[in-house]
Amino acid sequence: MPATDVTPAVRRDRRREATPRRLLMCRPSHYGVVYSINPWMNPEKPCDRDLALAQWEQLHDLYTSLGHTVDVIDPVPGLPDMVFAANGATVVDGKVLGARFRHAERTAEGPAYLSWFRARGFDDFLWPEFINEGEGDYLLVGRRILAGTGFRTDPRSHAEAQEFFGLPVTGLTLVNPRHYHLDTALSVLSDDEIMYYPEAFSPGSRAVLGEMFPDAVLASAQDASVFGLNAFSDGYNVILPEAATGLAAELRERGFNPIGVNLSELLKAGGSAKCCTLELRSPRG
Repeated sequence: MPATDVTPAVRRDRRREATPRRLLMCRPSHYGVVYSINPWMNPEKPCDRDLALAQWEQLHDLYTSLGHTVDVIDPVPGLPDMVFAANGATVVDGKVLGARFRHAERTAEGPAYLSWFRARGFDDFLWPEFINEGEGDYLLVGRRILAGTGFRTDPRSHAEAQEFFGLPVTGLTLVNPRHYHLDTALSVLSDDEIMYYPEAFSPGSRAVLGEMFPDAVLASAQDASVFGLNAFSDGYNVILPEAATGLAAELRERGFNPIGVNLSELLKAGGSAKCCTLELRSPRG
């Protein structure tokens, strides 16, 4: 058998194991699309808050049923996008890098999330100098951070994150406005595996991803368009939009357990499973 045929077989036989995580979520009690700061948002389109709450509760309950610990931050009136907890901070080794938002409509979310962390004993934190939108644009892969820029996060914040966390940061440039955050175009599956939509990135960033992750799962335009990459993985279970059937099939073939969810109401604001989920990574022992 040619050498090029061996690697995929080994990869697909890889043993998968779920790792319990601690997560932070925010109930969409004040959710609504009342302004437009990304191409998904249309204030003139009807939005069903009760349905958004029900869909969010299903995601929350799914996490707990899979053995994850879920903390919930109180939503703040007047902050309809606070449900997207992934944007509220980046937490690595118990260190909290606060979020500073680009759009005025969301600026109060950063201090609200940082106050929650301070009140719960996270005493190693940094209020950033430059704009960054939390795990929307910072994704940890093993001991390296992939950092998005192009629409929201200031590229100067990448150096700030590297100095604060003491981990290498690789910058990636987004070029498609419908994928304005990194977590809408790329998802971390394990410590050395990702899936992403190549057309969301600049040519140079595509080349970097190809070098770093030659066996990555590549999303089709169809799966990317239903936010299939806005997914959460615990190393075995991958929670993603149920409409991303192509990605689900590929993940299943590689030994993952894809679990489809319906967050149609939150998609109206440009968010899905990962946007609702901030991982609280404990200090290294």
